[in-house]
Amino acid sequence: MNQIEVSIMGQSYRLGCPEGGEARLREAVAQVDREMCAIRDSGKLKARERIAVLAALNLAYVLSERPKAAAASTAALTSASSTPAKAASPDTDATSPTDAAYIDQLIARLDQTLGQDGHLI
Repeated sequence: MNQIEVSIMGQSYRLGCPEGGEARLREAVAQVDREMCAIRDSGKLKARERIAVLAALNLAYVLSERPKAAAASTAALTSASSTPAKAASPDTDATSPTDAAYIDQLIARLDQTLGQDGHLI
């Protein structure tokens, strides 16, 4: 197993990486870094741990939507419609993970879940 040095939101990490998996791990790191920086730059949160939780939730949400989007695209392509179907792009989605309203909704849901333990902001 190789080790690689990466940076997420300005913090350096040394990660273990299986042989041949360096490119995929670096892509994953870049995605996490983009997500965390977008949340930080929105000005809603300052604590690294809370930013990491929101980023993890955002990425998990995006991943959970992929099978649904793939099924919808397949159904649209196999329909009798003469208009070609176009898959929705995450960049053009109105509820993209970096959208301020979406982040506000996630914060509210996390605050509700945390209850007496404290609030994110």
